[in-house]
Amino acid sequence: MSAQLAQMPLEKPSKERLRLWLRMLKTTRLIEAKLREKFREEFDTTLPRFDVLAALSRFEDGLKMTEISGVLRVSNGNVTGIVDRLADDGHLVRVSVPGDRRASRVRMTQKGREEFSRQAAAHERWIADLLGQFSAEQARAIAIEFTVPGTALEGSNAQ
Repeated sequence: MSAQLAQMPLEKPSKERLRLWLRMLKTTRLIEAKLREKFREEFDTTLPRFDVLAALSRFEDGLKMTEISGVLRVSNGNVTGIVDRLADDGHLVRVSVPGDRRASRVRMTQKGREEFSRQAAAHERWIADLLGQFSAEQARAIAIEFTVPGTALEGSNAQ
């Protein structure tokens, strides 16, 4: 426990939980801003574009647009523009879905897989640097602690 934390006066549990949420939110926003900056500077791309590639990297057969939106928890409108730009750059292709003329699956191209691999390696380094004050064991323990409320929220459809 850090000396700064040890010196903080204890308040009601609800205040401590609120303080935790506010610190998590602030830290998350700071990390996200740094990642956005790094993607722009090093790859001339955006964090949302990386997120789409990351989602598709886990699905060899690709995903429909609505499935991408669901995985990323964003609207279809947000995904459409990003997919269009990634397709224009040769990172993605749209493949028709047999039996559904209106639907298509989005898949990564070889170029997209190679670019995602480069970006993912850099992303992992950036996160390691940004969260380097935590040992692997501490990071694992904190991640486990956040699994419980996350699972409960996902199960209740509270988003």
